[in-house]
Amino acid sequence: MIIPKEPRLSPEQEAELRAVTAEFGITLQTITGDHRTIYAMLGDERQQLMINRLEGLDYIDRVDTIQQPFKLMAKDNALARHRIRINGHAIGQEFTVIAGQCTIDPKNPNFFYETAQAVKEAGADLLRGGVWKPRTSPHSFQGDNRSMEILLEAKARTGLPVVTEAMDAEQVRLALDSGVDIIQVGARNALNYGLLKEIGRQIVGRNTGVLLKRGMHMGQLDEFILAAEYIVAQGNPNVILCPRGTQPTLDGYRNHPDESITVLLKEKTWAPVIVDPSHSVGKAKYVPFACLAAAAYGSDGLIVETHVQPIKGIGDDPKQAITPDVLAQIVRDAKAVHKIHRQYDGHLALAS
Repeated sequence: MIIPKEPRLSPEQEAELRAVTAEFGITLQTITGDHRTIYAMLGDERQQLMINRLEGLDYIDRVDTIQQPFKLMAKDNALARHRIRINGHAIGQEFTVIAGQCTIDPKNPNFFYETAQAVKEAGADLLRGGVWKPRTSPHSFQGDNRSMEILLEAKARTGLPVVTEAMDAEQVRLALDSGVDIIQVGARNALNYGLLKEIGRQIVGRNTGVLLKRGMHMGQLDEFILAAEYIVAQGNPNVILCPRGTQPTLDGYRNHPDESITVLLKEKTWAPVIVDPSHSVGKAKYVPFACLAAAAYGSDGLIVETHVQPIKGIGDDPKQAITPDVLAQIVRDAKAVHKIHRQYDGHLALAS
């Protein structure tokens, strides 16, 4: 990782930098953050002669070599100073709540409009709504392009930024052209490296965020973080990690809840962590407890399936969506628990 002294290099300086690294078989990936541009070295970054020559350039502050398998996502990377701001909301700095329906029903748009207003009143910061849905069975409802109009209308009515899942390059393009604020990558695509790179390419130069869910069968945390690296390596560092439960299931729950990995992720990477308790436990009655557990582990927020009348919803909503009044209580309690976590975290840091 090459850290310049100034926020931006001149074209001549960048050309010289690329020429030097190319001599050693290294290509550079430009990463533009809020306050500065840095350059990731793709290749063997440990060549001492190259490092000496780079550090000899009067416009280079330092060269950081990173031993972890991931470079850009490492906690000590210069990107740690980057802030993800969506509609003025600083994700990772403020406890963030994303709420809304699993699936937008194009035949009953008022359910979504009512849900959107209700989650805003309950304290949600962003609105989720599934336009397209991955389904195990090809005969199940797969979503509908018409639902994008409903999502955008709800955004206009409430002023809330919106989150939706995209599963291929065309859906990503449609979501971005429509003004979706955060693209969600679902568990089934968490290791679809071609899609991750495509999303990264399409969001370069935009303020769009990416909510990357953990794959259902992921093992090591490094694999999860490296999936995020594929996106960030294209040039936009607005990536959020989302634990959502893994396989095999735990009896009684939809998946094996994994909110406890939050503290482990934060030891490895700078990325904000927003936990999905709805898919972890899969039943509405367990969701509040999973939310509080996530907050206790220090998550930066929650993404919670919510519906004004869950039993009339489609997709997963009838079994795992909570009502807006329950969400309001969760928002209050989770923020209180998160505050306690930060106090403990501060005490432990001082003790160490």
